[in-house]
Amino acid sequence: MAGNFLDILLTAGFGLAFAVPVIVIPWLFSPRNRTPMKLATFEAGQVPQGDARVHLLMQYYPYLLIFVVADVVSMFLFAWAIAPIGSIPLIDDAWIGMFLLLIFIALGFAIHFARRRELW
Repeated sequence: MAGNFLDILLTAGFGLAFAVPVIVIPWLFSPRNRTPMKLATFEAGQVPQGDARVHLLMQYYPYLLIFVVADVVSMFLFAWAIAPIGSIPLIDDAWIGMFLLLIFIALGFAIHFARRRELW
């Protein structure tokens, strides 16, 4: 038990050891004088043209939801399939059944939005 906690602490320590310099070093060495040119907004290195507030089409949003749901399902079902069988299989089956029910609700929501014509 203590070995597992030590592994978590070591992982968190390595994460901090690598993340803190990435944040601190640019803050220490970055120039501080703010000029109008430095404060200007750019789009891919060019001066922006036109209005920034445009209507974005949401026609692919439902398919993004379907992908996210399928991705999560495949990840958890794979992990569940290779996990050793628990002491009470019915409880394990109940948990995976509840998980699949929630996932199918999300998938149904995404498919419902994929059929809406006003999004196109």
